[in-house]
Amino acid sequence: MSPITIILIVIVAFLAGMEGILDEFEFHQPLVACTLIGLVSGHLQEGILLGGQLQMIALGWANIGAAVAPDAALASVASAIIMVLALNGGNADASNAITTSVALAIPLSVAGLFLTMICRTLATGIVHAMDACAEKGDFKGIEVWQIVAICMQGVRIAIPAALLCVIPAEAVTNALNAMPAWLSGGMAVGGGMYWLGVSATVLTLAGLELLTVLFKNLGLRTMLVHFTTTRQENLVRILDQVHQRRYRVVSYKAAEEKHGELCSYRVSLVVKIKEQREEQALFTFIQSLPDLVLTEME
Repeated sequence: MSPITIILIVIVAFLAGMEGILDEFEFHQPLVACTLIGLVSGHLQEGILLGGQLQMIALGWANIGAAVAPDAALASVASAIIMVLALNGGNADASNAITTSVALAIPLSVAGLFLTMICRTLATGIVHAMDACAEKGDFKGIEVWQIVAICMQGVRIAIPAALLCVIPAEAVTNALNAMPAWLSGGMAVGGGMYWLGVSATVLTLAGLELLTVLFKNLGLRTMLVHFTTTRQENLVRILDQVHQRRYRVVSYKAAEEKHGELCSYRVSLVVKIKEQREEQALFTFIQSLPDLVLTEME
């Protein structure tokens, strides 16, 4: 691998690491990162194929609560570099190189979580430094530390990428060719399992949406309220109360009626509530408002 290619790959890896935090230009997405590495290394088609397969796997990765998703940026960059090294060796089959790279992406993404933990631990000190700058009103210092923190995320991916690039291509090719048939076949099967994972994810999401529709109204009580008031602010106060209590509004109709110079509002409100005591609380609140006549409630 030429020095220019290595430099370009490291730049792509640096951008992918930063985008893992910024999430603005999507350089950390497998399809983008693998395609760019394939482009700068002369294996564009293979890079697109690898990125597409890894992207399907990464669709199911997300940070939920304190659970951190696997590192898609490191998985994409490292697996793409391994594929390029295997292809540059001259004797490796393209499909075998892509399949093996896909299989290696999962453990590489988990290993990337360790680097993420180190960076976030170091980021704690950077936050304290930014707090010190904020106390002094040093906005330029805050910006400098912010740039340092983002660049640290880029270095997190760039250093492993640079280390992988110096591995002789022949060594990677020979390692792939030396794998027994049962191991390469197992990696091919494992690499193809992402379709099963994608299908399971889609079915799970569809099932959750269906359950939401079916059980959305389960256990809820319907409350119908008709009232008349001469004060428009009463309408605002009632709607604020409904939103604060997180009642679900089914329908809301308000008609303005004029009697000479006097203006009144006839309102029909239907909401969904959970408990009877909530119904009583809303009834009490409406009754407490001035210049309001409750005509019907059920």
